[in-house]
Amino acid sequence: MDQMHPNPANSPPLTPLNFLERAAIVYGDSPSVLYNDVAYTWSHTHRRCLQLASSLASLGIRRHHVVSVVAPNIPAMYELHFAVPFTGAILNNINTRLDARTVSVLLRHSESKLVFVDYLSHSLVLEALSFFPSHFPRPILILITDDVAEPIRTVDYVDTYEGLVRKGDPGFQWIRPISEWDPIVLNYTSGTTSSPKGVVHCHRGIFIMTVDSILDWSVPKQPVYLWTLPMFHSNGWSFPWGMAALGGTNVCVRKIHAPTIYRLIEAHGVTHMCAAPVVLNMLSHYNQTSPFTNPVHVLTGGSPPPAAILSRAESLGFVVSHGYGLTETCGVIISSAWKKQWNRFPATERARLKARQGVRTIGMTEVDVVNRESGLSVKLDGSTLGEIVVRGACVMLGYLKDPKGTSECIRKNGWLYTGDMAVMHPDGYLEIKDRSKDVIISGGENLSSVEVEAVLYAHPAVDEAAVVARPDEFWGETPCAFVSLKAELKKRPTEGEIMEYCRGLLPHFMVPKTVVFRQQLPRTSTGKIQKYVLRKHAQAMGSSTVASRI
Repeated sequence: MDQMHPNPANSPPLTPLNFLERAAIVYGDSPSVLYNDVAYTWSHTHRRCLQLASSLASLGIRRHHVVSVVAPNIPAMYELHFAVPFTGAILNNINTRLDARTVSVLLRHSESKLVFVDYLSHSLVLEALSFFPSHFPRPILILITDDVAEPIRTVDYVDTYEGLVRKGDPGFQWIRPISEWDPIVLNYTSGTTSSPKGVVHCHRGIFIMTVDSILDWSVPKQPVYLWTLPMFHSNGWSFPWGMAALGGTNVCVRKIHAPTIYRLIEAHGVTHMCAAPVVLNMLSHYNQTSPFTNPVHVLTGGSPPPAAILSRAESLGFVVSHGYGLTETCGVIISSAWKKQWNRFPATERARLKARQGVRTIGMTEVDVVNRESGLSVKLDGSTLGEIVVRGACVMLGYLKDPKGTSECIRKNGWLYTGDMAVMHPDGYLEIKDRSKDVIISGGENLSSVEVEAVLYAHPAVDEAAVVARPDEFWGETPCAFVSLKAELKKRPTEGEIMEYCRGLLPHFMVPKTVVFRQQLPRTSTGKIQKYVLRKHAQAMGSSTVASRI
């Protein structure tokens, strides 16, 4: 046995790019991409990606160059997940909601050689380039137009997206990775513009993440997938490649708008979609009375959806699964691992179980919850808080140009430290309680803002809620709730009424001592509530004990 070794026949580099070649053979005549009047098959998509890659190569794009994209979920964005790495280059999707200065920082940090620009982001990217130092090389610009796009002065652009597709060679021999450890994507986490964190993933990691995701979510062959999750958000949790692996239909949509989403679901028979909790909340509140003809499977991440939202979503025909992942893993690595017998439980119990992110997916080697000081595993008691640590093939290569940040995140003991706090239940299921910076310590008691928020969301008048720490002379910190109310309310609850409601459902120390009503809660560019903004506001309010005496 010691004579057995890897050889060229059994060790070619793993890459998700092979999925498209196979899809063109197996599902060549089946729909691949639908968008307005556009309808491509998998043979069309394969050919278009090769032609685009050919044109990129003719523009000088080579192995390990970075090619950026500023675009929403349109066919071009989908195709670029294959066309860019077909040249050996690294795909960098940039959030369309960022401001120009941040986009400028990311383009310079990544040393992007070429940028695909959607026509609606035209002004954003040109302003970003205006912040470049005079000596810094500017990337090539390619304009992505649309049938409804207004004419744009193209002097700043070398060509258009469709122009490159038309000019390209459909017989282009795409550049295969030399090693499966070669980088394939670069994704930036939300952070300060002064120190961007560029997460680099390799072909091997994305291949395993993709297969792991479709297997764990039990996605069947040829699903109809609606792109409600931005592809610029961790490459849509790896599902651009996953849909090629399964020969699915990608239903693209430029803007997330509840009536549009419901129309597309019914028109195309959508079977699957991923969505942030804010999107699920929006869809559950939309005035839709009749459930779908067929169930729509939804994978959501972030904070667990409150029971009220889950119940409403399920009554409409959504089958909600909740998972946990981060940019550093490019997808879900801990899932609820739902058991059939749980379907018999009441709605409240199902919601409680779905709030537990569960157990590691099969693609992960190990997941644990450890004491931050000792590094030892916490007790399986459902109450002892610790930090989630993970290890497995889906973990990033590291942060671009940031060895210090990489070493702080990926420790010498071989674990990636996530910064997320959780408990471990006796049955081995993990439940996230908070980001480490969001845990509130009141009178020596650790309380989870997520648990308080879940109670607030159950209040019939509450639309959105976020809980942060407010300074307190006596307790050190107390929970401060920021709440937005539903627009259709005839009678608005008072601060005292909200507190009284929480007292009936929470231990005394967890009840918010302050309730602040806001028309809207501040959000990040990816739709998450900006708790750091709310924390600053709570700090500026001063001590809750002092305030109560004045």
